[in-house]
Amino acid sequence: MKNFYSKIVLIIAISVFVSFSLVLGQGSWREKIKARQSQREDMAAEMAVSTKEESIVVDDRKRTYIVHLPPQYKEGISLPLVFVLHGGGGNAKNAMNMAGMNSLADEEGFIVVYPTGSGRLKDKFLSWNDGLLKLYAAKQNIDDVKFFRRMIEKLKEKYNIDQNRIYSTGISNGGIMSYKLACELSDKIAAIAPVAASLDPKSKMPDEPVSVIIFSGTADEHIPYYGGYGEKSKAKIDHKPVSYAVDFWVKNNGCSPIPKREEFGSIIKETYTGGRENTEVILYTIKGGGHSWPGGKEGLKYGNADPPTQEIGATKLIWEFFKKHSKE
Repeated sequence: MKNFYSKIVLIIAISVFVSFSLVLGQGSWREKIKARQSQREDMAAEMAVSTKEESIVVDDRKRTYIVHLPPQYKEGISLPLVFVLHGGGGNAKNAMNMAGMNSLADEEGFIVVYPTGSGRLKDKFLSWNDGLLKLYAAKQNIDDVKFFRRMIEKLKEKYNIDQNRIYSTGISNGGIMSYKLACELSDKIAAIAPVAASLDPKSKMPDEPVSVIIFSGTADEHIPYYGGYGEKSKAKIDHKPVSYAVDFWVKNNGCSPIPKREEFGSIIKETYTGGRENTEVILYTIKGGGHSWPGGKEGLKYGNADPPTQEIGATKLIWEFFKKHSKE
């Protein structure tokens, strides 16, 4: 009987100890949850200060764009400016998710701007009048080149921007628009980085040389690498091959027509150097690659119609290229 009561006492003691431990553990978990929530609130507050939406009026139309300032930004220091353009059907937040450029901007010290295209809805199914795709912006004859010129002027008035280091990148419709900006605003744009895009054969010859880095997949069924009609594209356009854009910019910049060729895994890198004002042209070909941002996350939210290759990361490669090139 004595042993029986001893066992009961032992069981009660263990139960009390376990209950007490759980309470302490819960307190610890509560503290961790509170700490994480506080951290998220701090990050949100910081984001609200460094990332904000702004607007201008162009041709009686309100145009918006998101500006991200890195922690290095100060009144007396001019920083480079990078435009990141969403694809057709996307929006500025989509471009932000796609490129993941903000964290790199914070590390390297440059300003990122995510402009918003036009559409029937405020923030969905937006497009650029790139001169090639017959989307909403083109059908409405919206002057997006004027929008970018005015936006650059406004940004230079408000922020300390290095006017010799202004760049543009984008995917698909946004990549084609980047080509157009380089052609028509070559006095402003130092370099561009079109991704999964083609060059409009009606493009005007730029007045000044512009460095170009291109990313394109051989299995892209929206904007075909070898040219022609994209089977998955809603815009039935007969695209020029990627080689057409490469030849255009190599000739315009006065680069050597014979590239340095490197191949690793599914990636082919061709570099054309020796251009005027130190310009160059680089083509990254992704063998078997689709309509996507290399190194990005899968899904339309991230601007990718197809699974992106993870063999290279376009975002970092683009910035490394931009760093090397400025207007002289």
